[in-house]
Amino acid sequence: MRITLKIKGMRCLGCKAGVENAIKLLDGVVSAEADLGTAGLKTEFDERKTSVEKIKQAVAEAGFKVE
Repeated sequence: MRITLKIKGMRCLGCKAGVENAIKLLDGVVSAEADLGTAGLKTEFDERKTSVEKIKQAVAEAGFKVE
C-alpha cells in the first residue's frame, strides 16, 4: 500500500531524516521519503505487517504531527 501524509513541524534536513528513519524502522515498510517543500511523507508498506496508525504513531514518537 502507498500513502502520502502531511507532516507538521518538518523544517530542516535533520527533521526530514528523523521522520524517514523512524518510519523505515517499522517492520513492513518498503520505502519512506519526506519532502520539505510540500511537508509530505510518501510511504510504501506491507499492510500485513504494519498499518497507517503505526506509521502515524512513529511520526509522533519522532516529534512531529500528522495533519
